Amino acid sequence: MSPSGALTTPPPPGQSPGVPGLLERVGSDFTRFTDAGAAVERIMALYAESVALLQQAFQSRTPIDAAAAVYPYLGIEIDGASLLTEDRFPYGVLLEPGCYGTTLTRPSLFAGYLREQIGLLLQHYDRPVLVGRSRRRIPLPYVIEDSVTDITEDDLRRLGERFALPDLSSTDDSIANCQLQPNPDMPRPLSLFTAERVDYALARLHHYTGTTPAHFQRFVLLTNYQRYVDEFRDYARAQVQDGDEYSAFVEPGDIVHRRDQPGADPSGGLPQMPAYHLVRPDGDGITLINIGVGPSNAKTITDHVAVLRPHCWLMVGHCAGLRRTQRLGDYVLAHGYVRADHVLDDDLPPWVPVPPIAEVQVALQEATTRITGLSGAELKTRLRTGTVMTTDNRNWELRYNALFSQINMSRSIAVDMESATIAANGFRFRVPYGTLLCVSDKPLHGELKLRGMARSFYRERISQHLKVGIETMRSLRAQGVDRLHSRKLRGFDEPPFR
Repeated sequence: MSPSGALTTPPPPGQSPGVPGLLERVGSDFTRFTDAGAAVERIMALYAESVALLQQAFQSRTPIDAAAAVYPYLGIEIDGASLLTEDRFPYGVLLEPGCYGTTLTRPSLFAGYLREQIGLLLQHYDRPVLVGRSRRRIPLPYVIEDSVTDITEDDLRRLGERFALPDLSSTDDSIANCQLQPNPDMPRPLSLFTAERVDYALARLHHYTGTTPAHFQRFVLLTNYQRYVDEFRDYARAQVQDGDEYSAFVEPGDIVHRRDQPGADPSGGLPQMPAYHLVRPDGDGITLINIGVGPSNAKTITDHVAVLRPHCWLMVGHCAGLRRTQRLGDYVLAHGYVRADHVLDDDLPPWVPVPPIAEVQVALQEATTRITGLSGAELKTRLRTGTVMTTDNRNWELRYNALFSQINMSRSIAVDMESATIAANGFRFRVPYGTLLCVSDKPLHGELKLRGMARSFYRERISQHLKVGIETMRSLRAQGVDRLHSRKLRGFDEPPFR
């Protein structure tokens, strides 16, 4: 009996029903679907079967058939006559004739995303999608991570003889980095990320943020100061208790607060980059991550958040103002970046421009107007648009003479340590991005960040700044997320999935 919504036809000689030859190289047991919901149900069933086999074999310490516990595979084939002649869509389109495919993992987590993306393919083309078993084995640690805390190094060696372990040779960003050129012997990629890359990122997210990936929302605020976290916690708890828009607030340790059901107080130390989630039932709530200071953390966390395919991420943090006319507490809306952070040079070379996303820029400025009550010339005196320099040197002030020309020539109006990294990784991973910073010191003009001055500054500005970020996300969501996913984030040879 075929799954509901599947198509069945007699198979050609030596081939599964209606399956292109290239897909036979990467998978097996394919079924054709013309309904996105039915296709996702089949993907979930195949993944659940593989996970159950792995868990049972692990518990009994018995070897497993290499072809049994594998990732599901999704594919589609298109001919030249069926390609869209008008490329009006930024995603969900096949750019060249041929066969496309990808391995998939955690389909329950990505069910809504998969239904949307598969639905677009079925809407745009009169072709079924094909769902089957890939030939990529699921690494054991990705499905039994909580069960291996007492495993010794010797145990791990023995497990490696019976089960697949993570293979970094097949876990990379070659698709996202535009390095994977078409191979006539393999399907073109459907997605930016393979299943192994997604599983790797999901495990890292839990490790760095202290919360499971299921809690992450699709609008993400990134900050570099704990005081923003304190303000967000107060705001989020009040929203859950007194409002109807959000269903829960989740803190590190997966502590869930619901209306009239407060969770326990967090205990123990915080993870390296703690995450806090203001949850909407549709997943379009707000996640705030305290990434700490520096471009390395900024790259690390966005490398992993990207696999969740968020609608937008924004940097809301502090910066050093570089203009005499700026005052402490002024805002900086970045429309360009000097990438002196160096952490992404191998993945996105510095000569690649990182353009502003118009929809995000407008939303940030309008939100600033609403929250501050400023407008016109008065707004321009407190909100400066310009270039932000991001450096990997926390004590860049001590190299003033060496940096003088670079700062002046670039027309930079602020210096920080994260914004260009976050924007560049947004461009690299096709995630809409933006930056709104707040001037906390002016070292070039003698106004250093001294302890007493900083306390006063923080009290006056953090609450307002955070509200601007939250209002921006609310505005972008209300306008419709399709407007956010711009063509400028996509190249001429792109996987169809957003």
